[in-house]
Order: sequence, then structure tokens, then C-alpha cells
Amino acid sequence: MRYLPLTEADRKAMLKRIGAKDIDALFVDVPPEARLDSSDRPVELPRRRSELEVERTLTRMAGRNVSAGAVPFFVGAGAYKHHVPATVDHLIQRSEFLTAYTPYQPEVSQGTLQYLFEFQTQVALLTGMEVANASMYDGSTGCGEAVLMAERVTKRRKAVLSGGLHPQYRAVVENLSHFGGSTVHALPPALNGEEDIVSAIDSETACVVVQTPNVYGSLTDLEPIARAAHENGALLIAVVTEVVSLGAVRSPGEMGADIVVAEGQSLGVGLSFGGPYVGLFATREKFLRQMPGRLAGETVDGEGKRGYVLTLSTREQHIRRERATSNICTNSGLCCLAFTIHLSLLGEKGFRDLARLNHHNACLLADRLSGVKGVEVLTPTFFNEFTIRTPKPGAEVVEALAQKGILGGVPVSRLEPTADAFGDLIVVASTEVNTDEDRDAYETALKEVLA
Repeated sequence: MRYLPLTEADRKAMLKRIGAKDIDALFVDVPPEARLDSSDRPVELPRRRSELEVERTLTRMAGRNVSAGAVPFFVGAGAYKHHVPATVDHLIQRSEFLTAYTPYQPEVSQGTLQYLFEFQTQVALLTGMEVANASMYDGSTGCGEAVLMAERVTKRRKAVLSGGLHPQYRAVVENLSHFGGSTVHALPPALNGEEDIVSAIDSETACVVVQTPNVYGSLTDLEPIARAAHENGALLIAVVTEVVSLGAVRSPGEMGADIVVAEGQSLGVGLSFGGPYVGLFATREKFLRQMPGRLAGETVDGEGKRGYVLTLSTREQHIRRERATSNICTNSGLCCLAFTIHLSLLGEKGFRDLARLNHHNACLLADRLSGVKGVEVLTPTFFNEFTIRTPKPGAEVVEALAQKGILGGVPVSRLEPTADAFGDLIVVASTEVNTDEDRDAYETALKEVLA
């Protein structure tokens, strides 16, 4: 998108139109300590530059990044590099799909409603649930919405969070719960197992939130946790940050989850320095009325012709602004289209083959890294991501690897800065894009860094 600055006359006209005295009047609700202004906290930017100068400056700044496609890439922890077929980008860029318009009017959006319906069907099948919605903002905000939904269903106000839940997902839940006046009991970070979570469930618990594979890569059997939650009248919320894993392991629905939230970025959506992503949200049919977001349904018109309708959007802001809990996003609508196209191209067999290839590559990498002197693989059961311990601080190792042209993972100290015992841990991911040459390069670079 081109940067087209407004003129002073443009600004005056807009301010006059909306009845604002000046620009500061637009930001009166922002606390003063959070503002950057020209007096106390000036923004150190030049007043003006030509378009060519701006382009060169930003290109030079961008060149300081080591992009995912330029070097062997083993970074995951909630965002994964997968191969996205060119067909996906070609189709989503058709003019009828690529729009800034949020398709609220179903009577003129049959194509949009149909792909939303297909997307929901795919998500329900993947998660093993009965109903799914469409176009949640991302996995973390979907997790927050799931906790709010569980509190509405159970009429309780306490959520128990697993120690394996991604800390950024945990932060979103804690933020929403703080302003909603409910309680969060977050267990300390834990690499393997969920032994402590069952004992944390009591008669006040609305929901238990467990991620599998967890942020450290460990797979968890949800059945015992679901049983304990249900015996106490609570719901089990299953979180999946790597949706490709559902091609290789039992679905959360089969293991007793009541709500499933996931990040769908792995299918159809490339890494783009943090977004946009797409959240997946599914649940049991009996909880349908408490589900956030929108549902598209299939029906027939008066002539018996098949059609699609927006059947549920009662928590969106255009229906009930004061009670809206929706985090639906137009960009996520385009991302869910990409997800649907990519999964349709794969088909069930292709999706399972992709999952197997991911797991195979991760096993090969784990074997290679475990043979490096001083390195220990700490995750006994994983999908395409695992945690290693190194004889040096993880952040230093990752930085040294980057200097050698290897993006070797996420240091746990970046995810859990207050967990001192995890300072020498690195979360490493491997997907179908990694080759033998990549693994060779990682192993060689790691040996040099640790020598």
C-alpha cells in the first residue's frame, strides 16, 4: 500500500466534519503517560522525506532482518513456516475476495458465506467438535474468548491455566479476565506432563485450559483432564497452536474437550512478522448460543435452491454493541479463505501426509541435535517441535546461531523471562520445509557455537 499523506486542508476538513477541535481531541481518552508528543517525549523522526528517500530508508532497515526464507529456519513457538502453494495466493487475490469490506450483508455475499461454511466444516472435522465459527482474529484472542464463554456457560468466574500454555495466550486470558473481574489460576511453566492441573480444579472452576502440543512441544492426553474437569462441573478448553498436528494425533474433541481454539496460520498463511493470523474456534452444539463470532449456515430458498445465510452473530458489535464479545476481523476472513483453499488442495490424505512429514523431519533433527556434545532433548513425545537444553544460555546460543545464518529456535527466556531455571532452554521447530542440508547446517553451527 502506498503512503499518501494528507494535506493540512484535508485534516482541517475532517476535524471540522467530526466536530473535533484539533488532533489532540481525538486522543483525549489515551492516558498522558502513554502518549508520544513533541514536548516531553518527542518522536525522533524527520519532519518530511521524499517517497524515494522513505522507500530506501525502510528497505535498508528491513535488510537488517534475517528473513525466514533466506536461511535454514527452525523457529516455531506458535508461528510456523510451512510451504503455501502458489494457488492459494492466486485465488485469494481475486478481486471478489481481496477487499477491505467486512461482509456483514449476507444477501449480497453468497460466495463469502459459502467459503465461511466450508471453513467451519473443515474446522469442526479437524477438531472433532460439532460446531465451529469463522474468522476469529487469532488463536490467542480465541483462547481469551473461550474462557469468557466457559464462564457464561458455567456461571463461574475462575479459569485454571496449564503450565504448558503459551505465555502470550496466558497473557491474553489474564488481561481479559482482569477487566472482566474473574480469576485466573495459572500454573507455573512446565515442560512435560499435566500432573498438577487436576489437583487445581475445584467447585469454583469454570474451565481448565490445556495446550497440546504445549509451548515446549510436549503432547498431552486430554482424557484424564477432561474427566476431572467434568466431575467438578468445569469445561475443558483445548488449545492447539500448530494445527498441522491434528493430522497426526487424536482430535481434542475425541479426548473430551468442550471448546477447542487453535491458530490456523500454518495452513495458507505465511509468516509476516507477526500477522495477520486466523483463529479457529469450535465447541459442542449444546453451547452454541454462547459461542462468540459468526456462523454461516446452508439452507434452501423458496424455490428449493441451495443458499447460505449468516445464522448466528448475536455477539457481534453490529447486532448488540454493548454485549458484543466478538473479535471478528476482515483480514482474518481472507486468512480463513486461504486456510480453506490450502486444506482443500491437500485433502484428507495430503493433510495426514503433511503431518507425518513434519513429525519425521522433527525426529531427524532431534536425533541430530541430541548427538551434539552437551545438548539434551527434553521433550520425549512431540509432533514437530521440541525443547533442548544447551550448556550455554539459550538466548546466547540462538544469537550466535543467527550470526552463522541459522535461525535455530526460540529461547525460552524470551517466552518466560522470570523463569530462571529455563534460561538454558531453546524451543526448536522443524516442518516440511527443512531439508537434510538445513539439518546439516544446524548441527554444524551448533557444534561450533558450543565448542
